[in-house]
Amino acid sequence: MNVALLHYWLVKMRGGEKVLKELCTLFPSAHIHTHVYDPIGTEGLFRNHRVKQSFIGSMPGSQKHYSHYLPFMPLASRRLKLKDYSLIVSNESGPIKGVVKPDHAVHICYCFTPMRYVWDMYEDYYSWASLPVKLIMPPMRTYLKACDIKSARSVDHFVAISRFVAERIERTYGRDSVVIYPPVDTDFFEAAAAEKKQDYFLYCGHLTRYKRPDIAVKAFNRNGRKLWVVGSGEDYPALRKMAGANITFLGGVSQDQLKDLYAGARALIFPGTEDFGIVPLEAQAAGTPVIAFRAGGALETVIEGETGLFFSQQTEKSLCEAIEEFESMERGFERSALKKNARRFSADRFRKNFAAFVAEVAGEKFLH
Repeated sequence: MNVALLHYWLVKMRGGEKVLKELCTLFPSAHIHTHVYDPIGTEGLFRNHRVKQSFIGSMPGSQKHYSHYLPFMPLASRRLKLKDYSLIVSNESGPIKGVVKPDHAVHICYCFTPMRYVWDMYEDYYSWASLPVKLIMPPMRTYLKACDIKSARSVDHFVAISRFVAERIERTYGRDSVVIYPPVDTDFFEAAAAEKKQDYFLYCGHLTRYKRPDIAVKAFNRNGRKLWVVGSGEDYPALRKMAGANITFLGGVSQDQLKDLYAGARALIFPGTEDFGIVPLEAQAAGTPVIAFRAGGALETVIEGETGLFFSQQTEKSLCEAIEEFESMERGFERSALKKNARRFSADRFRKNFAAFVAEVAGEKFLH
């Protein structure tokens, strides 16, 4: 059966691309449609699939500055040629689901979130923007919201990555959804060497404002404990400038290095509000508890007092208090409990759950 997998842009291997990789395992002969494709940036992991770009992929500088073409992506999505496909699976947090769906096809949208920058987090993005960008954001928001609402009409079935996102889907599109948690490579991170914990806490993630790495840096400036920071991004220069000598920036690291960094850390610091958040589960699979902000997907992946702790305000004071609480009970976090919780979100479980959903709404024939 002809299956099309849709992905907003395919230029780096992050959480959404890891989901697409598992969908490719479920549908090994599927074609992939995306706005921009970089086979090098995606480590050649999709080379066995036919990947088709929309006209965005031929625009000047699109592989690096693809986000600049966002206003044209709704039109590009509608121009994708999908008449030969019977099952369409969109992997979505941007404008790719708004395709022209053939009458005979079933469209399942695996939704990471309705676009944050026009819905829930618009005010945050607006406050961070430069003056020229602020001038165009209000009319652009109106246009993109209209496009996003219209794009949902193409979807027969929504699947959300968390209960947190399912609530957003209902609020934004007025649609129900089924929750299927995204895949985590728990086997890989469980294989981390069970060495003695070292004297550092770990932040891991893109250094961008909405993930709030600034809270972690400010908190550790305040308490003087060691923080190791993994990741890069536009906020790196400012964070590096404000950080004290007790904070070490490691930049990007390999997966093997990351696995060992997780295993050696006293705890992972997770200060942002994420739609789901794979990093806390990778840390738990490696035997490391999590200190997370009490919001978003972390509430579904961290068990308070058993696999981590929460802090209730996005301030350095609140995080420092949670770190002190953690230190008073640090020995009580058992590696076996951490790993057991992480296994609930394994890649194998994702594939089984997603395959069962496809069989229910579209038929088992698509899985053969």
